[in-house]
Amino acid sequence: MATRYVYGNTVRRVADPVRERRPYHVHEPQQKKKRHHMSLGYLLFLSLAVMLMVVTLAWYISLQSQITNSVKNIATLESQLNTLKQENDEAYNRANGNVDLDEVKRIAIQEYGMTYATEGQIVTYSDGGGNDYVRQVAPIPQSDGK
Repeated sequence: MATRYVYGNTVRRVADPVRERRPYHVHEPQQKKKRHHMSLGYLLFLSLAVMLMVVTLAWYISLQSQITNSVKNIATLESQLNTLKQENDEAYNRANGNVDLDEVKRIAIQEYGMTYATEGQIVTYSDGGGNDYVRQVAPIPQSDGK
């Protein structure tokens, strides 16, 4: 028989060696639990709630997918826009770099007989509304020095 040592001046529990060897998961049967039966209405309500939840989650995931695709599409379009702007700026700079304005002026004056406008030839129009264009409501007046 195994001897147990007790520390202190009182025994807190008397050890029963036979009972201590029993596995802890073995219990004496207690009262039988009542069985709870679900009514058909409650079962239908739960089924409907689960189906509604599944449909809502599927709709939410679909929206998330659409948002993700839209963001990717926007990023692609922004990248294309930046590329086109850069190409346009490069083409504009190349076009402006190839034009010699002094040569254009020389050709306009010597070959086409163009001259600078005189004071009487300049007609100023005011659109009054700040629009980007002017509507012609009457014929343009001709200068006396045709």
